[in-house]
Parts: sequence; structure tokens; C-alpha cells
Amino acid sequence: MRRLLLLLGLLTLAAVWLGPLADAARRAFSAHMLMHMGVVAVAAPLLALGVTGGRFDPVLKMPRLFASIPASVLELVVVWAWHAPTLHHLARHSTVGSIAEQGMFLISALLLWLSAYGGNDRHGARRAGGVVGLLLTSMHMTLLGALLALAPRRLYVHADGFAGLSPLTDQALGGAIMLLIGGISYLLGGLGLMAGLLRSKEAGINRAGLKAYRSHP
Repeated sequence: MRRLLLLLGLLTLAAVWLGPLADAARRAFSAHMLMHMGVVAVAAPLLALGVTGGRFDPVLKMPRLFASIPASVLELVVVWAWHAPTLHHLARHSTVGSIAEQGMFLISALLLWLSAYGGNDRHGARRAGGVVGLLLTSMHMTLLGALLALAPRRLYVHADGFAGLSPLTDQALGGAIMLLIGGISYLLGGLGLMAGLLRSKEAGINRAGLKAYRSHP
């Protein structure tokens, strides 16, 4: 299963970076947002889950470098900074800027997903931090997406909208894509961790109860 997830993550990156979206993103904001969400909300969790618990899991080797809440703050800074009009323009019109943007998106997202799901978490502390980090990221993705979707004027200069949409409508569509794909992906990631923690706690309580029962004939 890990190999399948890893393969799917790599295929997603290939589709995002080598497919038609890369060219369309120069003209349409919504296409650019599809690239962004494909990297951070689809490819990154697939890649992280693909290496978690295996020999390539970096959290097992360097656990102190992976902390979910600082990673969430880092991703917030990266995402909001690259959606400032000046840096967004640079990423669209400069090869170096595009590589820097996409690379920072992938690294910051991988850092968060690995911090949340990676490593050997016997006591649940890492998973609990992962719940907080992923839910915080879901919140700021939802907020930024809503701001972009509801903005009354154009924030970015694009040649045209996706599929003939007006630039303002295209910008609203891009915001909706971030709100839905980004917000839901990180929300589900956090809820999945929370469900695992609750199951582990329930199993621990049941084992303790069974042990106590056996020790008192």
C-alpha cells in the first residue's frame, strides 16, 4: 500500500508540473490554483503516507526536525506570501520564480504531513500535534480561499480566465478551489488522525480493564 501511495503521489506531481496546467496557469488564476492544490493537498499527503513507517521515513531518523504546529505556521507563511500579487506575478512570468514557488509549496506541505503522520508515535503526542497542525492549516486555507472567492475586484493581472471566464470570475473560481480542495484535504487529514487517537485510547482503556479483571479473580 505504501508503494502505491508513493507512486500516486509522484504521478500527481508529474501531471501537475508536466501537464497542460503549467501552461494554463500563466493565463488563468484558477489553473494556477489547481496546480497549487495538486501539490500541497493531493501529492504531498500521498507522498508522506507512502514513506511513513518505512525505511525512507525521515521522521524516524530526525524526529526533532518534524513538529506539526511550527510546520503549519511555516506553510501558512509560504502560502500567503506566494499569493501576494507581486510574488504571484513573479511565479507566473519567471521560470525561476515558478520553480521557487512550487518547490516551497511542496517542501512546506511535506514537512507538515510528515510531521503529522510520520515516525513512531507510541504515546500519541505527535499525532495530537498533527491534529492541531492540520486543522490550523485547513482553517487558513479556507480563509484565504474565501477571501479570494469573495474579493470584489481583481487582485491579479491575468490574460484571460479559465475556459473563457472573466478574470474576476476566474479568480473567484480559484478561491473556491482552494477553499474546497485545500480546506477539505487538511480537515480530513486532521480528523483521520483524531479518529486514530480515539481508537488507540479506547483500545488502551479496554486492555487496562481486561488486565485489572484478570488480576482480581
